[in-house]
Amino acid sequence: MFSQSNNKSKLQRLTLQHSIEESCRKNSASIALSYTDDEPITYNDLKRQIDHLSAFLKEQGVVHGDRVAILGENSPQWGIAYFAITTMGAVVVPILPDFHASEIHHILRHSGSKVIFISERFYQKIEDLDFSEFDCIILLNNLSIINPETSKATLRQLIAEGSRELSKIKNIVLSFAGLKQREVAEDDIASIIYTSGTTGHSKGVMLTHKNIVWNAYASAKIPDIGSKDRMLSVLPLAHVYECTLGLVLPVISGASVYYLKKLPTAAVLVPALEKIKPTMMLTVPLIIEKMYKTKILPEIKKHTIVRFAYKFPMVRRRIHKMAGKKLMNTFGGALKFFGIGGAALSQEVERFLKEAEFPYAIGYGLTETSPLVAGENAEKTRYRSTGPIVPGLEVQIENPDPKSGIGEIVVRGPSVMKGYYRDPEQTKEVLTADGCFHTGDLGSFDKTGYLYINGRMKNVILGPSGENIYPEAVESVINRSDIVLESLVYQDEGQLVARIFLDYEKLDTEFSAAGLSESQIKERITQLLEDLKKQTNEQVSSFSKISRVIEQTEPFEKTPTQKIKRYLYTD
Repeated sequence: MFSQSNNKSKLQRLTLQHSIEESCRKNSASIALSYTDDEPITYNDLKRQIDHLSAFLKEQGVVHGDRVAILGENSPQWGIAYFAITTMGAVVVPILPDFHASEIHHILRHSGSKVIFISERFYQKIEDLDFSEFDCIILLNNLSIINPETSKATLRQLIAEGSRELSKIKNIVLSFAGLKQREVAEDDIASIIYTSGTTGHSKGVMLTHKNIVWNAYASAKIPDIGSKDRMLSVLPLAHVYECTLGLVLPVISGASVYYLKKLPTAAVLVPALEKIKPTMMLTVPLIIEKMYKTKILPEIKKHTIVRFAYKFPMVRRRIHKMAGKKLMNTFGGALKFFGIGGAALSQEVERFLKEAEFPYAIGYGLTETSPLVAGENAEKTRYRSTGPIVPGLEVQIENPDPKSGIGEIVVRGPSVMKGYYRDPEQTKEVLTADGCFHTGDLGSFDKTGYLYINGRMKNVILGPSGENIYPEAVESVINRSDIVLESLVYQDEGQLVARIFLDYEKLDTEFSAAGLSESQIKERITQLLEDLKKQTNEQVSSFSKISRVIEQTEPFEKTPTQKIKRYLYTD
């Protein structure tokens, strides 16, 4: 078992209410939240708007312990709503925008949410609901009230007339000025987060104020965040990874958080990076992997001489270092922490980031642990490891394999969830009476306490002689090919099968240049898949060899953290 003491001075109260008040007081004139191209909200403004919105919610009948949902894209208003709900003692239910409408309806009913904040972009996902089920529905864009008869045209009108609604909300706070606000306790539930896992079962994870705030403070030294830092937020705030480490952590540290008004395409992202010059970002592997395979690698290999020289490690490292400088400039030139989490990063891409001296860092965590369990700053990142565990947590490897040391990762500590909402049976399956959370992830420690992740227990395949086959390891070998975007390995009728999604954009360019016919293209793809099978089998153990390959013609369906929903393809 590995554990580390947390030597940070303990806050008087580990609640969002106390933490936000302290940060807003200390950093009143600094920028708290902003769009990249809008007037920023200072910490002084943030506190005022949180108070106004909390008062408005009280007027709507929201009391301590009531559930209030948020469904919207990242924005300063999302953060204001989150803090207004939690600091008054109500429970926030963040909903991932990628959820299907039926799943959103289930979450709203299962959580018993009385109020919902909804942005215009996702209004169609709830417009079929019976609005009488809610005490109030609020347009997140500008905090206007939505009535049952509201149409999309009316929504646009409400946005245009938003200043009138906001002034009404600001006046409401005066009527509550003489009321003493109820103190929020550390063990009060702050958030219920419904996960979208790779198994297809959505569970409501109950996180307390202490869970979230403790994890944020315990993680603070990993990126070494301070009041002068600027974070560009691109992952969904409804996911605990971005919410705790990309919103709560920077705000209680006095840093500035910026949001994009549009999806983070290159045309939108590059100018924003140049303008904001972020010092910190959080991402998932797919973002940097796609950038590497579609932009960086083709640029490196476009010249014949460079392509030949690239095979030699010494030359490759030099090329990567030059590419790393360009990549740093693309990200604004001030980046000191590029956090990667949510799924496994490919070996090839990590090797590039390491040799490019890019300030990446890999973390490991789960929704149930608020989230971070292990991580390290960019200067101490160790290849293929998530780093040491967060100070203050206890982590042990249960039932380790005698040879490899690989076993289930079990976590205990202040950031472990209270349980699954209205689901005591599933809670008992993963959470013991003494607070040990069984993650279902496989991992091992090295001698210095660095954690290495090997995949999910449920994904492990038994080989012909009882050997453990880790499909994620085989997938990482397949994904090294520059014509593969992603893959999925599973067992079918005793055989190891690989579904492979190719880089069709790259292949289309090559096939067009060669003037291939449709039948020739089909033959070429069949041959490419067979070549991939052969190349992979040359690099894996005898019991991990692939028997069959299948062309995956569409991108795999994924969770919000871009993990493939394996159950859709392996059942």
